Amino acid sequence: MKVAIGGPLKVAFRPWVEGLENIPAEGPAILASNHLSFSDSFFLPAVLDRKVTFIAKAEYFTTPGVKGRLTAAFFKGVGQLPVDRSGARGAGEAAVQSGIDVLERGELFGIYPEGTRSPDGRLYRGKPGGLARVALATGAPVIPVAMIDTEKIQPPGQVMPKLMRPGIRIGKPLDFSRYQGMEHDRFVLRAVTDEVMYEIMKLSGQEYVDIYATAAKRQLAEAAKAEKAEKAEKAEKEAAKAEKKATES
Repeated sequence: MKVAIGGPLKVAFRPWVEGLENIPAEGPAILASNHLSFSDSFFLPAVLDRKVTFIAKAEYFTTPGVKGRLTAAFFKGVGQLPVDRSGARGAGEAAVQSGIDVLERGELFGIYPEGTRSPDGRLYRGKPGGLARVALATGAPVIPVAMIDTEKIQPPGQVMPKLMRPGIRIGKPLDFSRYQGMEHDRFVLRAVTDEVMYEIMKLSGQEYVDIYATAAKRQLAEAAKAEKAEKAEKAEKEAAKAEKKATES
């Protein structure tokens, strides 16, 4: 996949990279990145010599039919790991255990602390459950990563990607060994997550918003729904006014 996908990506988009020396040549490490675009999970592995394993919803791997098998093969090839979101606690526990398993094999584990893509290019509050718990349970260093301009390559609704140079900044590893064994302390989890998000903010230059991206998406959806309803009501009033005028005349 590095040849079939990574090679053409690098040739076509020519991503620039800073801080490659911060990626260890061997041994476990967590790559904690901002999340601007679906393509983030392709550009980051493409510029690294080592394999990076991300997590993905299990539906990508279990869809029946030829298309489903091709999709599953593709996601496996690019280093995605299926996580079953069913059960009482959903993907949270499965994601944590998946990360621990990857790191115990001495590999690189990629995670997006925001939990979902940014809806507007800003950096949102990190979720403490996954990143911090995996880091404290394994003792693996956390390497902050900033994806630059990937959201401009293929904005939502645009089918064909725009050929432009995205960037990747890789920060110095963060050591949280001082919190070893405290992965169930919610205040420690919050502190670890906030420290990582601060480093990502410095690398990316993004505006930081102290709410979760999921909440921001919900607010935007509600605002769009309200605007649509307002336009429909206005159109209805205009139509009624026009009908009344026609009747009077």
